[in-house]
Amino acid sequence: MPGQEITREYKGQRLVVRVLPEGFEFEGEVYKSLSAVAKQITGTHCNGYLFFRLNGHGGTK
Repeated sequence: MPGQEITREYKGQRLVVRVLPEGFEFEGEVYKSLSAVAKQITGTHCNGYLFFRLNGHGGTK
């Protein structure tokens, strides 16, 4: 839901992504998909839901 935050620890850093009505915000930039955020973080294409360990049942806090 818009307004929620998705968090994950990755390589010693706490990543925080905010869910927007039409996209995702990460470090001040807006992305169309979680996969685009994951690609920005890792430098390679990966499934954003898997990267952020979302299970499809409302996600994580």
